[in-house]
Amino acid sequence: MNDRPGLRERKKAKTRAAIRKATYRLAAEEGWDAATTDRIAAEADVSPSTVVRYFPVREDIVLTDENDELLEARLRARPAGEEPLESLRAVVLEAVGTALGEEPAETRLRARLMVEIPSVRARFTETTAVTGRRLAHAVADRTGRDPDDLEVRIFTAAVLGALREATLYWAEQGTAGDLLPLLHRTVDTLRTGLTAPPAHP
Repeated sequence: MNDRPGLRERKKAKTRAAIRKATYRLAAEEGWDAATTDRIAAEADVSPSTVVRYFPVREDIVLTDENDELLEARLRARPAGEEPLESLRAVVLEAVGTALGEEPAETRLRARLMVEIPSVRARFTETTAVTGRRLAHAVADRTGRDPDDLEVRIFTAAVLGALREATLYWAEQGTAGDLLPLLHRTVDTLRTGLTAPPAHP
């Protein structure tokens, strides 16, 4: 009896993975417009209603990875006293590195779609905000603040927004090179800010 929920969850995960794989394949080979709900369903060997049930928003198929809970847990597990910026750097870049290592083609395609398809880019902005609100709770707990404190919200949104912008920059450059150094550079920029060039006499 205890095995039944586990089996059910495994079946759900398998279905989600099939839908994702079909969507990426269609988008890569024929473009985003070809990745309709009906085409995705046929490719994944499921019904269109199943696709909609698992992903009510089509763009979420290529954007949502269900990692928010894991990110929050890893953020809470960072060493006590570590600066919040370094904590966020560690957990977010670890997640990105894992994605690049396990699904390099899908990660690059996702970034390209975010640049080329307005609806995907808009949804990416929305999902980043949702992730930020969740991580703000962990940041607040680690800094002894309330999650709704303006400073907590600004800080978390700024970090994730900057990392999102760096990802878009990477995609605009054709996803050439390694994304991780760009993300480290982004966090470093948040830390140091910008300085004006020296004035010429």
